Amino acid sequence: MKTMSRICLALVGLITLTTSVSAQRWMEQLDRGVVAIPRKDGSCTVSWRVLGTDAAGVSFNVYRVVEGEIPERVNFKPVSGATFLVDEAFRHGTETTYLVKPLINGEERAADGSFTVATDAPFDYLSIPLQTPERYTPNDASVGDLDGDGQYEIVLHQTGKGRDSSQGGMTDPPILQAYEFDGTKLWEINLGKNIREGAHYTQFMVYDLDGDGIAEVACKTADGTVDGVGAVIGDPNANWVNEGGRILAGPEFLTIFNGQTGAAMKTVDYIPARHPDTETPTGKQLDRIWGDGYGNRVDRFLAGVAYLDGEKPSLIMCRGYYTRSVLAAWNWREGKLENVWTFDSSSDPKYRAFSGQGNHGLSINDVDNDGKDEIVYGGCTIDDDGTGLYSTRLGHGDALHVGDLDPTRPGLEVFRIQEPRGSAGAHYNEAATGKMYWKLPSTSRRGEGPGRGLSIDIDPRHKGVESWVFGGGIRGLYNSDGKRISDRSPPSCNFAAWWDGDLLREVLDKNWIGKWDWNESKLERLLTAENCTSSNGTKATPTLSADLLGDWREEVIWRTKDKNELRLYVTPIPTEHRMTTLMHDPHYRLAIAWQNVGYNQPPHTGFYLGPGMDMPKSNIQVVPLPNADTQASSSELEPQTAER
Repeated sequence: MKTMSRICLALVGLITLTTSVSAQRWMEQLDRGVVAIPRKDGSCTVSWRVLGTDAAGVSFNVYRVVEGEIPERVNFKPVSGATFLVDEAFRHGTETTYLVKPLINGEERAADGSFTVATDAPFDYLSIPLQTPERYTPNDASVGDLDGDGQYEIVLHQTGKGRDSSQGGMTDPPILQAYEFDGTKLWEINLGKNIREGAHYTQFMVYDLDGDGIAEVACKTADGTVDGVGAVIGDPNANWVNEGGRILAGPEFLTIFNGQTGAAMKTVDYIPARHPDTETPTGKQLDRIWGDGYGNRVDRFLAGVAYLDGEKPSLIMCRGYYTRSVLAAWNWREGKLENVWTFDSSSDPKYRAFSGQGNHGLSINDVDNDGKDEIVYGGCTIDDDGTGLYSTRLGHGDALHVGDLDPTRPGLEVFRIQEPRGSAGAHYNEAATGKMYWKLPSTSRRGEGPGRGLSIDIDPRHKGVESWVFGGGIRGLYNSDGKRISDRSPPSCNFAAWWDGDLLREVLDKNWIGKWDWNESKLERLLTAENCTSSNGTKATPTLSADLLGDWREEVIWRTKDKNELRLYVTPIPTEHRMTTLMHDPHYRLAIAWQNVGYNQPPHTGFYLGPGMDMPKSNIQVVPLPNADTQASSSELEPQTAER
C-alpha cells in the first residue's frame, strides 16, 4: 500500500450505523477496496468503498492508467453518488490500473486506492488460485486483515471426508489455509486427527480480537494440531479416535493463532469439557450430562465474536444446543487469553428453559440497544454479562435471521423456524424480549417443522422483509406482519445477496443468483457462475458472501468444480444508491465472522436496508494499521468526530 494511502487511512473517524446508544466500537481499518472487472461487451466496471471514516460530502475522481501511460480521468465530473461506474473506453488485453482520488471540500487528494486489471483477467470475476490438498475440497471461508495493510485476506476451510455429529465413521483432519486475493498462500494449519471433520465441529473465527490491527484465527484444537509454522500442539503421537471414528476422550483445547503466520500464540483448555471430572468419560457419563452417550449432542459446537463491553471484541465459543447449552466468553488482550464468563443452561434451575433452544447457528446482535452485544442462541438469548436474557421455549430450529427486518417496529426482529412439529413452525418475534409478533403452525404429518427458512426484502409493495419456509406444511410468502401475500414463494430459501442496483435483496442458491418478480410471482435468473459449485450439500451455500470489495453490495465466492480455484464474483449492475461499506456496520461485520458456523446463514444489517430506508450513520472508531507510517497505538489515538 502506498504511503499516502496509509496516511489517509490512519485517520480515525466517528460515524453511526445504528441508533444504539453505544460507545464507539473499535473496528478494522479498511482501504478503499477498489475493484475493476472486465465485461464481455468490452467495458470494465469500477467500484470502491465509502468508508465509515470518510468526511461528509466526500466525492471522487477515477483515473485510468494503461501500460504505465499518463493517467486519464474516467469520470466527467466528480462522483458524488454511487461509487460505481462503467469505463466504456477500457481496452481489454492491456494492463490497466484504476486510481481513486477523494475530493474533500472540492480539493482533490492523493489516490487512496487502486486496482490493476491484468492482461489476461477473466470476465465477471476475480480468480483466486488454490493449493488444495489431495482428496480435499474447498468449503467455508472467512475474511480478516491478516497482515495489517487494510485489505482482507481469506481463511479457507479445506475439508476431506466429514461426518455429521449424529453419524459414526472416520473423518479426515480439518485444514485451514490463508490466502491473499491473488492466490498467494500465507500458511496452513492442520487441526489433526483428534479434531473431527464436519459442519458441527470445525467453527473458526477470524477477527482482530486484541485491537492491534491484525486479525487472529481462533478455533478448537487437540493433541496433534500442527500450526502454520510447523509447531505441534499437545501430544503429537496421541490418537483419541475410537473404533467408530468418534473422538470422545482426550484433552480439548482452544487456540489463538497469529493471522500473519498461522503460529499458535496461546492454547488453553476448551470450556466446557465433555465431562467436568474426566478426559475419558463413559457413555453413561456423557448421557447424564448431554442426553446421549454416543457423541451426538456433546459434539455440537458454535462460535462467534461479540462486543460485550460495547468497545472491544470478545470471542464466544459454545457447545451443545439440543439439551445442555454452554457458552464461554473470552478476551484476547496483550498476549493473555482469559475466560470472561461462562453461561451453562444446566448450572441453575432458573436457566432450565434455556436448554434445548439452540439452532445449528447463532447471531450476535445488540438486541436491547444498550450498546453491548447479546448472543441470540436460537430460541433463547444470552445477555452481554453472561446471564440469560429470555427464552422463547420453542426449541431447536435450523434457520435464524436477526436484524431490523421491519422498520415500522422499534429495534430488531427475529425470524426463525421450529424443527419439532408445533404451533410456531415459522415465527417472528421481538429481539429484545422474545415477544411473539406472529407464528405459523406446522401441519405436516411427518412430525417435523420446516427445515429451511429465509427472511429478506424481495417485494417493495410491503414494508420490511418477506419470509418463507420449506417444510412443515407451511406454504406461501408472508410479509413482516405475518400476512400471506402470495400463494407462491421463491423456489429456494437457502441464502441471499444484495446484488442488483435496487435496495431489495436477491435469492442466492447453488451457483446462481435470482430476482423475485413480485408481479408474476416467479424468479428471474441474474447470474449463473459457470463451472462453479456450492458447498454443504443440500444447504447449497457459497464459500462466502459478503461486502468484500467495491461499493456496499455483496460479492459471492464459489469454488470451481475442479477444486483448484475460488472465483469472487462482483456485480456488474449499476446502482444509483450510495452507502457506507456494510463491513463498517458492526451488526453485519459480526455476521460475516459467524457465517461459516454450522448451517451457514446470510448476514443482515443492524439497520433497515430496503426501499424507503433512511441512510444510516455510524458510531465506530477504527484500529490504526500497524504497517502505516503514521501509526499510533489504540491507547494513544483520540477518535475524531465526523458528522455524516
